[in-house]
Amino acid sequence: MALFHVRIMASNKTFFNGEVQMVVLPALDGECGILARHENEVISIQPGELRVQDKDGNWKYAAVGSGFAQMANNRLTVLVDTAERPEDIDEARARAAMERAQEELRQKQSIQEYYRTQAVLARAISRLKEKNRRHINL
Repeated sequence: MALFHVRIMASNKTFFNGEVQMVVLPALDGECGILARHENEVISIQPGELRVQDKDGNWKYAAVGSGFAQMANNRLTVLVDTAERPEDIDEARARAAMERAQEELRQKQSIQEYYRTQAVLARAISRLKEKNRRHINL
């Protein structure tokens, strides 16, 4: 399978940089698979699971926050708020963040606070799903 270059950058670090066979992004309208020589485009990313198939065919997983990806000249650049490997996620902390966000949503808030709380809740749920998911390579 043909390879292409991918760089995944979170707000605090370069999460991944290398050649891959395929990337699956959590786009706003569903998952978006990217292969080598994909057409040039910009994709909006929502909190969820990002999957990368390396050049050996092994899948690597990450929980990502919101951001965007740009495919141009057979190179994919992904910019996200956060990116974490499942083994790096603190389940107790993610659960506490989810419970705090759910409690805040029950209270009266301004529109800005409401959307911020929704984003925090979506990220916490995404992190918990990724931590508890059992990945199986078929």
